[in-house]
Amino acid sequence: MAYFCHSCGNEQIFEVKVGVKVGRRDSCPHCGADLHCCKNCRLYDPSLHNQCREPEAAFIRDRTEANFCMHFDFRDADAFKVDTSTVDAKAKLAALFKNLK
Repeated sequence: MAYFCHSCGNEQIFEVKVGVKVGRRDSCPHCGADLHCCKNCRLYDPSLHNQCREPEAAFIRDRTEANFCMHFDFRDADAFKVDTSTVDAKAKLAALFKNLK
C-alpha cells in the first residue's frame, strides 16, 4: 500500500510490516511537513463541521501541524486525491476570456 504526504504529494516509505505507525514528530523527508496531522488522516473531511469523521475527536485548530489525536490512521493512496477542480475552473475561465480579446 502506498502512503503520500499531504503537502508535497511524495510517497512515504515505512519499514513496518503490520500497519503504519507514524510518530507525532515524524516528518516528510522530502518537504519537512508533519506526517501525524489531520490532513494525512483517513478520517479528515473538510466538508464536515469539525473536519473529522470521528465524532469523538477533539477540535484541532491547525490541520497541518502534528497533534496528539488518538484516532489518527494514515490515509492510503486510494484516499489521497489532489483536488484540482479549482485549478481546472480557473484555467477554463482564463481560456474563455482569452478567446474574447
